[in-house]
Amino acid sequence: MKELFFLTIANHLPRLEYFDRIRYRILALAGIKVMGPCTLWGPFTIRPIGGARNIEIGQGTFINSDVRFGVPNDKVVIGSRVQVGPRVMFETVNHGLVYVEGKGRGTWTKPIVIEDEVWIGGGSIITQGVTIGEGAVVAAGSVVTNNVDPHTVVGGTPAKFIKHTGATDKQ
Repeated sequence: MKELFFLTIANHLPRLEYFDRIRYRILALAGIKVMGPCTLWGPFTIRPIGGARNIEIGQGTFINSDVRFGVPNDKVVIGSRVQVGPRVMFETVNHGLVYVEGKGRGTWTKPIVIEDEVWIGGGSIITQGVTIGEGAVVAAGSVVTNNVDPHTVVGGTPAKFIKHTGATDKQ
């Protein structure tokens, strides 16, 4: 109940700079583990209710609006100084391909790890079991189904390697 109360408050704060500076504190009261000051625009969708405890967000991270977390059992761990575009989905759960009579398809979950200084473009989907390495870039609209190496750019559906960013690029 506490999660629902504070998530609702955070999601309905006006989109003003003052509230942008305090929204992360209210989301922490909802149960999200926030490691320090960060900018979280919201609204966030967290499924199921009670899943906020499975979300960790690092200091200095920016998360844009309409981000969804599907976190029934496993965690989404987002590092420090990460940039997440609008309408990104983090989905730790998946269903099986084979339908078994009387049992359905079944589900399984795996954690998602986003290392420090990653940029995830708007509309991307990050699926269960994925680790995105430090400094990587995920192009907008990508579906990430496999791990992403540090300091690389990936894009597409499913996301594929595009290029190395070079740790010292000044673009």
